[in-house]
Amino acid sequence: MKKSTIVIILSVLVMVPMFLLTMSIRENKAEQQTINAVPAIPDGETRASEWGKHYPRQYDTFMQTRKSDEIGDVLKDDPNIVILWAGYAFSKDYNKPRGHYYALEDNINTLRTGAPVDAVTGPQPTACWTCKSPDVPRVIKRDGEMEYFTGKWAKYGDEIVNPIGCGDCHNNKTMQLTLSRDYLKRALDAEGSLKVADVTHQDMRSLVCAQCHVEYYFKKTEWDDKGEKKMAAVVTLPWEKGLAPEQMEEYYNNYGFTDFTHKLSKAPMLKAQHPDYETYKTGVHARNGLACADCHMPYVREGGVKYSSHKVGSPLDNIGNTCLNCHKGTEEEFRETVKVKLARKDELARQATAVIAKAHLEAAKAWELGATEEEMKPALMDIRAAQWRWDYSVAGHGAFFHAPEEILRTLANAIKKGQDARLKLRVVLAKHNAADYEAPEFATKEAAQEHIGLDMAKEISEKKTFLNTLKQEWFKKAEEKGIFDPAMRKDMVLKTSY
Repeated sequence: MKKSTIVIILSVLVMVPMFLLTMSIRENKAEQQTINAVPAIPDGETRASEWGKHYPRQYDTFMQTRKSDEIGDVLKDDPNIVILWAGYAFSKDYNKPRGHYYALEDNINTLRTGAPVDAVTGPQPTACWTCKSPDVPRVIKRDGEMEYFTGKWAKYGDEIVNPIGCGDCHNNKTMQLTLSRDYLKRALDAEGSLKVADVTHQDMRSLVCAQCHVEYYFKKTEWDDKGEKKMAAVVTLPWEKGLAPEQMEEYYNNYGFTDFTHKLSKAPMLKAQHPDYETYKTGVHARNGLACADCHMPYVREGGVKYSSHKVGSPLDNIGNTCLNCHKGTEEEFRETVKVKLARKDELARQATAVIAKAHLEAAKAWELGATEEEMKPALMDIRAAQWRWDYSVAGHGAFFHAPEEILRTLANAIKKGQDARLKLRVVLAKHNAADYEAPEFATKEAAQEHIGLDMAKEISEKKTFLNTLKQEWFKKAEEKGIFDPAMRKDMVLKTSY
C-alpha cells in the first residue's frame, strides 16, 4: 500500500472520532444552554408538572420520592412515647417521614390534623400547612401573611393541594434559589450569625431546606384587619439566643411558652418539631462547608449535562455519590459503621423515653395522692427539660448524622434530667406514703393510648369520615379552580398507621 494511502486512512481514523466528539460536545453545550435558559413560568404557578416541562431531569428525579412510601409507626416501635405526649395530638399518630411526594398527603391523613367538617372547625390552625406546599407562599402573597396565619387548618383545604415542589425553593423568574417563607428571614436576622443580606449561594443550598426542617412554634399575634381585631398563630423560630437546645429552651422559658400541659404529670411541655437545620449547624458537616444539598441532593451527570438530583432522601441511598466523596472505605464498610453508631444513639433514646415516661406516671400518682403545686414544680420543670432534650434529639430524623456528638450529649442530659425529676418525685411520693410506688409499663401503643384516655375507635372513625367526604371535596374544588396538579397524586394509595 502506498505511503500516501496509509496517511489518508490514518487521518480519517483520527478525524472521524474527533468530528463525532466535537458534535457531541456541541450538542451537550446546546442542551446545557437550554437548561440554563430561564423559561417563562407564571407567578404563582405551584404545579410541579408545569415546571417539569422545562426541567425534565429535575422533575423526574423529584418524582422518584414516590418510592419512599412505607409507613413507619414510631409509637408502635416504642409505646413509651405515647405516655410522653399524653394530652397532645402526637400521642394519637406519629410516623417516620416519607418522601416529599407524600408531604401534603400525610399531613391531611394523620390523626393529628383531626376530622374537620367545614372551613372553621378544628383542631389545628392554618399554620399546620406551612411546610407542606408551594401553595402556601401563593396564598400568603394573595391574602397577606397575617390573614394566612389566622383561622383553622380546614380554612385552606381547597387552596393548598400540591405537595412540596419547585416553587418552594426557586424564583420563577430567575430559577435562583429563594426563601419563600419570611419567618426564616426574620429568624436569621434575629439570631445574627448569618444575616439575610450576607447569604451566599452555598448557604442557600441549606436555607431552602431550613424553611421547613427547623424547630418552630405558633406565636399568638393579635392584628388589626380593617378595624377588626384578629388573632394569628404565626410560625416563629426560637433562635434569638442561638441554635443549641439549651439556648432555644432559654428562649421558651423567658417567653413563658408551653406547647401543651401534660395530661398525666401536668408538666408544662415543649414539643420539638424537626430541628434538622439546627443540628446540622452544630455538626462537622457544616463546619467543613457542606450544604444540605451536597448530601441529600447530590449532583449527577448525564452525558455532558450536570444537574442536582431532586430525589431528596437519605444519603445512605446513594453512598457512592454522597458519603464516599469525603469518607474512606467501601459502601459496605461505611454502612456497617453507621449501623453501629445509630444503634448506640437508639439505645440512649429508648433509655430516655423509659425514664421520662416513668417520671410522668410517678408525677400523676403524686397528684392523685394530694401533692401540692409547690411540692411538684421542681420535678415538673425537670420533666419539661428532659423531654425537650430527648425530643430535640429524635424529632429531626437525620440529627445523628448531622451532629453525632451533640446528639449523644443531649440525650445523656435528657436521661440525667429525667432521673433528677424521678428523685424529686420519690421525695414527694414518700411524703404521701407511696415511696414504693412502681409505674406501670406498656407493651403496645394501644395499651398506652388506653391508659392516657384516648378513644382511638372514635378518632379513627371520625377521620375516615373526613377522608371520604371533605377531603374529596377539597381536591374537586381545587381542580375546578385550575390550581391542582393531578400528576402529584397519580397512583396515590392511602397509607396510614391506624
